[in-house]
Amino acid sequence: MNRLEVSLLLREQHFEAAGNGLADLLERVAAAGLDGVAAGDHLVFQGSGSDGLISAAALLAAHPSLRVKTAIYLLPLRHPVVVARQLATLAEISPGRFTFGVGVGGEDPAEYAAAGVPHRERGARADEALALLEKLRTGAEVTHRGRFFDLDAVAIRPAIPDLRVLVGGRSDAALTRAARFGSGWIGVWVSVRRFAEATALVEEKAAAIGRTGVDWRHEHQGWCFFDRDAAAARRRAELVMGKSYGIPFESFERYTLCGTPEDVAGGLRPLLEAGCRSFNLVADGRGLDEVVEGAGRVREIIVGWL
Repeated sequence: MNRLEVSLLLREQHFEAAGNGLADLLERVAAAGLDGVAAGDHLVFQGSGSDGLISAAALLAAHPSLRVKTAIYLLPLRHPVVVARQLATLAEISPGRFTFGVGVGGEDPAEYAAAGVPHRERGARADEALALLEKLRTGAEVTHRGRFFDLDAVAIRPAIPDLRVLVGGRSDAALTRAARFGSGWIGVWVSVRRFAEATALVEEKAAAIGRTGVDWRHEHQGWCFFDRDAAAARRRAELVMGKSYGIPFESFERYTLCGTPEDVAGGLRPLLEAGCRSFNLVADGRGLDEVVEGAGRVREIIVGWL
């Protein structure tokens, strides 16, 4: 698929700034030319968080046409039957507009401890949950005896056969997960070389297990900071990301784009040349207007290169 899709990931600060004006915010996003919005997901990451599927429901209800996705929903923290029902409900509300981006997270082990889920089990739980979701999406009764979940003739209806599932994560295990269960991979904190190698590997792994004819839609998700110049944007990035993740900005610097929309678009161009056509911008700026308008301008520039 060659269609360009640029989405803005709405952070907690954006929801707070919008207040009761979420519909107005999404109208501004659409007017800026963006294709959709994404919602993150955390229970108690570094003391904060928001539920990705609840956020997605609010976003779908607040605008009639923008695409909405989770990026990235921490599936191992939830029971797959509950998630399947939530996904079926979203499909009824807005058929065809929602993309389920999933991953295991794990940057903050305390988040898993808070939910009573062993951190070391997150990958295995994700695999079993995704396998069950694949069956539950058909609407058929599912009976299952597994390591983590037992089901007796459970059916989730109506069926949701057209749900697009994307799998995020940097590890080789995440690539295998995307090959088994996804229609795309979400690359976060990755170089252009790793993005190209990983997406090719996902498709090779899928073909090896007999998954052919997949409409692959790989995505890149990355932070970008808008300001009058790169130096000013970098100063903001250092403060925001240090506070968000609790580790020095230097750990993220090579993956973080700073400056004007032209600077940010220029930083994304190598990914475009590597075949990426879907970008989730985790954007920050001097205000909400700069974030929305900057992201829209990035898309406009990229379109001019295609």
